[in-house]
Amino acid sequence: MTTRPAKHSLTLHGHRTSVSLEPAFWDAFRAIATEQGETVNALAALIDAARQGDEGLASAIRVFVLQHYRGK
Repeated sequence: MTTRPAKHSLTLHGHRTSVSLEPAFWDAFRAIATEQGETVNALAALIDAARQGDEGLASAIRVFVLQHYRGK
């Protein structure tokens, strides 16, 4: 199992961007999106809209995933 970040393309607000996350975070992020009845792009857009300051999108997604599973 690789732990190196993997880059994936997302569409946020009609614009393409790429995000690098470790495979475990991609898997968890996809599972959360499915659980919430959202697409990965839609969930990423919600996280993007809630970001503060200069926080990167990849970091925001990692924190979101962590908080999601800590809350369970």
